[in-house]
Amino acid sequence: MIGAGVFASIGPAARAAGNGLLLGLGIAAALAYCNATSSAQLAALYPESGGTYVYGRKRLGHFSGFLAGWGFVIGKLASCAAMAITFASYAAPAFARPLAVTAVLALTALNLVGVQKTALVTRIIVVLVLTSLAVVVSAVLFGGSTDAARLWPLVGVSPYGVLQAAGFFFFAFAGYARLATLGEEVIDPAKTIPRAIPIALVITFAIYTTVAVSALLAVEPAALAESHAPLAVAVEAGRWAVAAPVVRFGASVASLGVLLSLIVGVSRTVFAMASNSDLPRTFAAVHPLTRVPHRAEVAVGVVVAIAAALADLRSAIGFSAFAVLVYYAVANAAAFSLRVDERRWPRWMSVAGFVGCVVVATSLPLASVIGGVVLFAVGGAYYVVALRSAPHA
Repeated sequence: MIGAGVFASIGPAARAAGNGLLLGLGIAAALAYCNATSSAQLAALYPESGGTYVYGRKRLGHFSGFLAGWGFVIGKLASCAAMAITFASYAAPAFARPLAVTAVLALTALNLVGVQKTALVTRIIVVLVLTSLAVVVSAVLFGGSTDAARLWPLVGVSPYGVLQAAGFFFFAFAGYARLATLGEEVIDPAKTIPRAIPIALVITFAIYTTVAVSALLAVEPAALAESHAPLAVAVEAGRWAVAAPVVRFGASVASLGVLLSLIVGVSRTVFAMASNSDLPRTFAAVHPLTRVPHRAEVAVGVVVAIAAALADLRSAIGFSAFAVLVYYAVANAAAFSLRVDERRWPRWMSVAGFVGCVVVATSLPLASVIGGVVLFAVGGAYYVVALRSAPHA
């Protein structure tokens, strides 16, 4: 969860809610908690890869599983584009488009030969991210540009804007569901996972709140909203502007690490869906030497490169959030169907998660909502035309 999302999401959230973006951050954290508890309960019953794609199929029927898998794929494709744009915006904003496309193609090539992000690399990236965020906070607090009047009173803030900011910040919390699906790898998962989820979310929320407050103290919300590298803008506003390269480097490395993992994850989901005949079987091929799903990898890389070349950061984050919120709406609906003896959290949390996903998703920018509805309709049409009469695993 503590990754590149925070470097990207503060700008769109500030554009939506101004200095009310902190309210949106709180809503996003609460929604993430409800979603994570639903996923954890389902993972305990179905400890297999696939997440809500599996849970939807098992609890609600094949179409619900397909809808979740489709939402995950299109949402994470947009996340890939957002991470590529974030990397380029922090690394070399003057060459953002070509650099973003180059990063996607280069990491796709690495994936094709079986190079993946290891646990050690993940730890190094987290250290770099935390260091960069610490620099942001320190540079703001000691840089002489702080003004508490930017935090209060709330100016021009509407409930719609706060909910839209929650959608953008929800993008930054991506990763929490990983905790919920580790049942086979954890000692005493029935006790450990329910403890780990709230602890992880509280830590992440505290870090993100500290960073968001620091950014608002440093510059006006409008300045954050206008930049694809808002945390660098916050640092550059004070006397510690010399520290901005550290922030840009940390954001760039974090974005590349997330992008590498996302390309792997999306391509594996495409492969899994193709293996179940939910996507064209051609994507179920595995390379005989590298043992990677090379056709799925190439398809994902091409789509993401095109999106990185054409989309802007706000649109990519908004569309990703919409699709992933639909994915978790299915997870909450599946968790609602659990019997009392299968539940670890009260049913009302699944209801709250489902309603929250729907409300926040429909509060995102109109273009993101329309684009999401259109692509889900395309997926539904594909299901009806190509899959309804076909046998399924």
